[in-house]
Amino acid sequence: MTDTADDRLVAELLELALEAAHRAGDFLHHSRPADLGVAATKSSAVDVVTEMDIASEKLITGLLADRRPDDGVLGEEGASVAGTSGVQWVIDPIDGTVNYLYGLPSWAVSIAARKDGETLVGVVHAPVRGETYRAALGGGTFVNDRPARVRPAPAFGLALVGTGFGYLAERRARQAEVLRELVPEVRDIRRGGSAAIDLCDVATGRLDAYYERGLNHWDYAAGDLIAREAGALTGGRPGEPLSPELTVAAPPGLFEALQARLEDLGAWHD
Repeated sequence: MTDTADDRLVAELLELALEAAHRAGDFLHHSRPADLGVAATKSSAVDVVTEMDIASEKLITGLLADRRPDDGVLGEEGASVAGTSGVQWVIDPIDGTVNYLYGLPSWAVSIAARKDGETLVGVVHAPVRGETYRAALGGGTFVNDRPARVRPAPAFGLALVGTGFGYLAERRARQAEVLRELVPEVRDIRRGGSAAIDLCDVATGRLDAYYERGLNHWDYAAGDLIAREAGALTGGRPGEPLSPELTVAAPPGLFEALQARLEDLGAWHD
């Protein structure tokens, strides 16, 4: 495949990701029922799957299957197609499901496309914010049509750090122990409820850093690329990629210090 063919593929995938994210976001934003119900549970009784989660994933996967039927799909709500093209779509139809269920604004549609294990495009569409974050590998990050960059690394004690908590009580208790140690050492902590948006907030300088244990691939696939293309470093434990064990994102100069401190605190295990 030539560079030109690679460029065409990336452009095609980005255009399709944007279309799918906007269609799903518009549907979710404008069709949210007043009596929104809980269709099932995920990891625990307080981690919910809404009817709209499932409908959003069906909308996205239907569009992708129509446009690129040979691609693979990995979706949070059960979509799993191996595909034959080498391209895999990684979808979170509502990142921040509990926020959406309660009518809070911090939720988004997250779509990434990978080829041969490398993320090529990432789109996070946050309808209530009126913002779409997008990145293509090597092409930078944009919020709507504005370029985005991370905030320059502050001193560790001046860092505004985002995080999140799992829905299993045992994990939350351990995460609270880590947080208790970290809070006095930084400027402050923020907990928004959407990993995808938190990663985008690092990309746009609204957070200095972000970390969380227990994320799945669909939670961070798009946001990871968006943060990296905006100048952030991302990873998990020292020397390892981001994973369900631990996800860390911050600009160079802060990333290393935060990652090391989280390792000391055992933030990667329950």
